[in-house]
Amino acid sequence: MPLKLTILGSGSAVPVLGRGVTAQFLNINERRFLIDCGEGTQLQLRRFKVKFQRIQAIFISHLHGDHFLGIFGLVSSMSLLGRTKKLQIYGPEGLEEIVRHQFKLAQVYLSFELEFVTLSCKDKTLVFEDASIQIFALPLKHRIECYGFLFIEKQDELKIDKDKIQEYQLSLVEILQAKRGETIQRENETILAEQVTLPLEEPCSYAYCTDTRPIAKLPAWIKGARLLYHEATFTQKHNDRAKATGHSTAADAATIAKEAQVARLLLGHFSTRYKYTDEFKIEAQPIFENVTCVEDGDVFYV
Repeated sequence: MPLKLTILGSGSAVPVLGRGVTAQFLNINERRFLIDCGEGTQLQLRRFKVKFQRIQAIFISHLHGDHFLGIFGLVSSMSLLGRTKKLQIYGPEGLEEIVRHQFKLAQVYLSFELEFVTLSCKDKTLVFEDASIQIFALPLKHRIECYGFLFIEKQDELKIDKDKIQEYQLSLVEILQAKRGETIQRENETILAEQVTLPLEEPCSYAYCTDTRPIAKLPAWIKGARLLYHEATFTQKHNDRAKATGHSTAADAATIAKEAQVARLLLGHFSTRYKYTDEFKIEAQPIFENVTCVEDGDVFYV
């Protein structure tokens, strides 16, 4: 289970019964991240049995309330429940000032360190990397500064086909060369790495694109992602409203998914004017077939 995504909130603007505002919990290679943190996120974490003390970092896309107002209560609860491990928070300029000022006014003294990483980029930019994953910020096109995020599993070294060790009489040095993808050069023989190694499995990848108009560069930035979440606040019948508010329609999202050649598309961030999501799927599916309209509590695996 390299990747597990839990939808904590699938709506936009204001929470309603049965549909919270934006928040997601992502476990990729046992790295645990919260993506956006709308009002009521800590209750949704409890409702869907997510252990929020294990969250290593929070990624905030932008400073509209339905994407970050839940952070104050969540961080306070983490402290009240005895957290000591540092928490990183990634977000646009102004987020750190807002959070620290709120805690200062309320005289909240946390039991752990908050480390803020301010995002500021005009193109796809690496913002986090360790031995297992990479995370990129993607500048989106909204009414205010806004970022999407791309989470990518790093590929392991090549794996040796055990049957080839005996066949080619590989030494330990040659095995290590092949695992690094290097050509083995002998006095009278050349062995390519692909002759003695197994094909690499496709890495897990998840692209999160919320609150944005369609962007020409986006398909190239997320090309081949295994899973794409793209906002679809409106359907085409409200396209004028989508343009005016800096949002996308289901057709817009499906077009991005098709151009990016992703494996699966998740639609979310639905306007409260829509009681049901059937019409979003009906609009998107003729453009991109493998599409799902998310609901609070949905879990997706890659």
